[in-house]
Amino acid sequence: MDIPLTRWVGVGWSDILIDMRTLTTVLASILMFTVAAVGADKPSHIKARGGPTGAGLFVDGEYIGPAGRFTVPEKYVIEPGEHEIALRDPRYEEYVTKVTVQPGKTTKIRYKLKKLPVPQGPFGRVRFGGDGDESWLSITAGDTGPIYINDKFAGFIDELNNARGGMLIPPGTYTIRAESKKYGTINQTVTVEANKVTRIPLEKR
Repeated sequence: MDIPLTRWVGVGWSDILIDMRTLTTVLASILMFTVAAVGADKPSHIKARGGPTGAGLFVDGEYIGPAGRFTVPEKYVIEPGEHEIALRDPRYEEYVTKVTVQPGKTTKIRYKLKKLPVPQGPFGRVRFGGDGDESWLSITAGDTGPIYINDKFAGFIDELNNARGGMLIPPGTYTIRAESKKYGTINQTVTVEANKVTRIPLEKR
C-alpha cells in the first residue's frame, strides 16, 4: 500500500529537529523517573569508619550495632531522611553529627573519638559467664547486643564474655543491663570489689 504524499508535504529539517528535541526530552524524563523509582526500591544504608572501630553506633538515640568489627566497618540499613548519628565508647568522648540519607544510597561517616583520661585504680573486673564449660573463647561470638552500666553504654556482649576478658571498673554497686540475641534481656544489680572478678551468669532463653 502506497503512503500518501500529502503526509510529508511541508515537513522540513527544522520540523524534524524540533520533534527530535521533544523526543529526547521525553526519553530523558522517563529515564530519570525510572532511576528514581529503582533507587526508591533499594534500601538506604549507613557506614561509619574510624577509631575505635568497635564504637557503638546510635541512630536517633537507638543503638544499631558496633561501627565495625576487627577493623572492618559494618553497614546498616537506615530510613532515608534526616538523622542524628552518635558514636560511643566508654573510654572516649562521644561523637555526634547529623546526616541526610538519600533513598537507595549509602551514607558514609568518618570519625575519630577523643580519648578520655585513664582512670586510676583500684578496679574490679566485670564479665559475663558462660552457660557451660568456660575457656578463653567467647560463647557469645558475634552477639553485638548492647551493654549498659548505670544506663551508660559500655560496649557489646561479645566483648565481655570470655574467661580472661571483661571490663575494669571502680569498686561499687552498679546496675548492668544487656540485650542479647541469644540470652534475651539481662538486668542485674552487682557489687564490684577491688581486685576481684564479678561474673554475671548467662542462661539460654
